[in-house]
Amino acid sequence: MPSGAGAPLGMLSSSIRLINLALPPLPATLTAMQILLDAQHIQQTIRQLAQRVHADASLHNGHALALVGIRSRGEILAQRLADEIARLDGHSKLEVGALDITMYRDDLSTRAAITIPQGTEMNFRLDDRPVILVDDVLDTGRSVRAAFDALVDFGRPRFIRLLVLVDRERREYPIAADYVGIKVDAPDPEQKVLVRLRPTDDEDVVYLQT
Repeated sequence: MPSGAGAPLGMLSSSIRLINLALPPLPATLTAMQILLDAQHIQQTIRQLAQRVHADASLHNGHALALVGIRSRGEILAQRLADEIARLDGHSKLEVGALDITMYRDDLSTRAAITIPQGTEMNFRLDDRPVILVDDVLDTGRSVRAAFDALVDFGRPRFIRLLVLVDRERREYPIAADYVGIKVDAPDPEQKVLVRLRPTDDEDVVYLQT
């Protein structure tokens, strides 16, 4: 575990409502949505994650740090983290890339919906520099595994750290995040953690869909 990484910023249980929606009971045919993080808490969590990254001495060894977000919401998080780190540093913003993992997924041939690749945007080299891979939710680990495969096609980083806003702790691959915003105990595969971030979405919120 690198210096600056540590316990998650928060622990949530699917049986505990952090923020209750002021709505009447939903019919059985509709899906219940529990708010895990609202816009204010998302911003606070990103700020605290940026502080951890800024304080991690292993990332500041004379090699320029790069942030790479998994498209699409990981890319938004990476941009916001870079803004916060630049504010802490008082220096220019870190280089930020957007990684499209569509063609690296191991379930590409079995997915019901056709996913149109958005393309990777990486206008800098990754060779011999620390890289933080950023994603919104760490669930089974399959997306992150695909991202590792995609990353090394763009260079050979000195090392890769993983930062996620939400860790669901439901692994199919032995992958762990170095920096975690919140952990959510939601073992039921029918439950889904939904992250919505502007400008891709019309709001900043994290839901647990039950």
